[in-house]
Amino acid sequence: MIVDFFSKLNPITQAFVATLFTWFVTALGAAVVFFFKEINKKILDLMLGFAAGVMIAASFWSLLAPSIEMAEASGLIPWLPPLIGFILGGLFLRLADFLTPHLHIGKDLKDAEGPKTKLQRSILLVLAITLHNIPEGLAIGVAFGAAAANFESATLFGAIVLAVGIGIQNFPEGTAVSVPLRREGLSRLKSFWYGQLSGMVEPIAGVAGAAAVFFMRPLLPYALAFAAGAMIYVVVEELIPESHSGGFSDIATLGTMTGFSVMMLLDVALG
Repeated sequence: MIVDFFSKLNPITQAFVATLFTWFVTALGAAVVFFFKEINKKILDLMLGFAAGVMIAASFWSLLAPSIEMAEASGLIPWLPPLIGFILGGLFLRLADFLTPHLHIGKDLKDAEGPKTKLQRSILLVLAITLHNIPEGLAIGVAFGAAAANFESATLFGAIVLAVGIGIQNFPEGTAVSVPLRREGLSRLKSFWYGQLSGMVEPIAGVAGAAAVFFMRPLLPYALAFAAGAMIYVVVEELIPESHSGGFSDIATLGTMTGFSVMMLLDVALG
């Protein structure tokens, strides 16, 4: 039924609808702040670890593996486009990290990264999560664009599964923004607003990714790997360190393995 609905849409609209869903799940996660002022650090670390596991699994099964197969099917050196795209994706996130003022969860204001700024702590926290969401939106958009290109390794159902997986891990990301803001004295409504705001970039990135590969099909293997590289950068540079910062590294690691297993199951068994 869901596949039938999506099959009637063009790839750009498909990506837009799918990323609206992932934004909605981010908003649901942010809505936790209406019920709790604080969240147990163990639970937060578990949730962040889970998000990291989902992104690692999605980077390979939904993005890198199809990229390799598409490169081979196009008569290219199978490993070259994925390698180039993967490295460029990481460099893109490093540049965005360098140019965007942001603050990671649990850090003091003096530890803000990027250019010096007088922005409020709340805005810096939102910008940090927003950086996470750019590659996620790109990944979904590129996946729908790849499905429209009729490659055997990229299917519409697989793109939908990717959107579902990323949506699931967006729930803890929304919570990870809104609850700390509430704890710092912001109202429930403001904390929720900032939490869901971090997910609004996904529809923009999703539409951009789908449009790029839809109109420039030769970019597909590069674009899939680009999204994978950007997501792995986020996982290694931010999500895993943040999930281990509270002293519950074992719980965070189990969360990562659980997230990886869930996304692998979704992608391999269903996608």
